[in-house]
Amino acid sequence: MAMVLTRPGVDGLSEAVRVLREWQRDEAPMQLHPGDLGWFWRFGAAATAAAVRVWSRDGQPLAVGLLDGPRVLRLAIAPHARRDEELARQLVADVTEPERGVLPEGRVNLDAPTGARVHELLSEAGWGTDEPWTPLRRDLTAPVEDPGLRIEVTGPEQAHLRTAVQRSAFDRATFTDERWHAMAAGSPYADARCLVGYDERGSAVAAVTVWSAGPGRPGLLEPMGVHREHRRHGYGRAITVAAAAALRELGSSSALVCTPSSLVGAVATYRAAGFRQCPEVRDKRRDT
Repeated sequence: MAMVLTRPGVDGLSEAVRVLREWQRDEAPMQLHPGDLGWFWRFGAAATAAAVRVWSRDGQPLAVGLLDGPRVLRLAIAPHARRDEELARQLVADVTEPERGVLPEGRVNLDAPTGARVHELLSEAGWGTDEPWTPLRRDLTAPVEDPGLRIEVTGPEQAHLRTAVQRSAFDRATFTDERWHAMAAGSPYADARCLVGYDERGSAVAAVTVWSAGPGRPGLLEPMGVHREHRRHGYGRAITVAAAAALRELGSSSALVCTPSSLVGAVATYRAAGFRQCPEVRDKRRDT
């Protein structure tokens, strides 16, 4: 049977989340995680479904993509299919021909797992590479140390505190209370937690959302931020340690995060929280 590209629709999102969970491996390159769909869910289930693409053969999903903005496709590939020639050639055709409805003309980015055959084919087609990102990983076999900060799990009544920290931490953040509730209603959030850290005065100083992919699989931090009025006090390290502890409680085997390499302070924060820096990764990029 030929390779098929589909848009799953709202009813098909649970299947996309399921296969993304199954494809997460500690020994594998970092790739699109169910938590990435969970974080995108803040825009609602319909918007999330409209942004998801699934490539299947004989009814079996081999790749799942998320349009993280109109010009960026983030991709996960089934472990056994990363070197699959037919899949790679189909992916290249779908991302290079705008009429197929995956990526438009002009500058676009594709984030695919390191070592996937699609990287080589895109290079042959004239695609270059974008700015480097740094993945970091913390093993969760051993218990996690105390973060040294009061941490609370965010429920619906505290959503305004979680969103306020996010908007303060990121200049272009649009995380509202309404979007928190939309995110929390999504199926990936059943295995997720929003954490908020409080200083000795009771001020919300840092926040993070963690996403489990199920017991024995790597979990994801997405996103983490420190309130702009409370920086340089170690709260970023503290909330990151708390995130690792929360993922361990959820059964995760490791904690993952990925940040632009240019954000040297962020890389240093994650390393201070016990994360091991992994080799840099780069998107494939087409400029014209």
